[in-house]
Amino acid sequence: MEKAREALSVGAGESERVASLDVRPHRAGDAASFYEGFALRGIRVDLIQRGSLSCTFKVPPRLTDVNGNLSAGAIANLVDEVGGAVMHADGHRMKVSVDMSISYMSTAKVDDELEITSSVLGHKGAYTGTYVLLRNKTTGEIVAEGRHSLFGNLKSKI
Repeated sequence: MEKAREALSVGAGESERVASLDVRPHRAGDAASFYEGFALRGIRVDLIQRGSLSCTFKVPPRLTDVNGNLSAGAIANLVDEVGGAVMHADGHRMKVSVDMSISYMSTAKVDDELEITSSVLGHKGAYTGTYVLLRNKTTGEIVAEGRHSLFGNLKSKI
């Protein structure tokens, strides 16, 4: 129990850094939110075609775990965001994530350049399915593969 308490404790330096963050309320459509600026900064879109999207992402230190690898949460976030973007690029309105399935195949280190490709698997009513692949651009090794389901754009029956 003591080890868990120690791992979860926050030091004075960490506490000061968090307290110094300037997080202002976000108005949709005005500018990037704190979240978008933190998690998505650095993605470069290389190609957008109807139903597919290709981008490049250099792994920043802010998204790594204690071992210096791109964290599983950051990978899940990329699958969510890029999967949503390709659905939007396919001409559909934004929807909410319903389900994600991610296979973590290998690691990516700080400054590794990733190639992220995404495609729309299909639409069925208000559902959309997307596929996202993260690959190390230098080695060609697959870092992760995700499938993402989104739902929305229904008209009320009331």
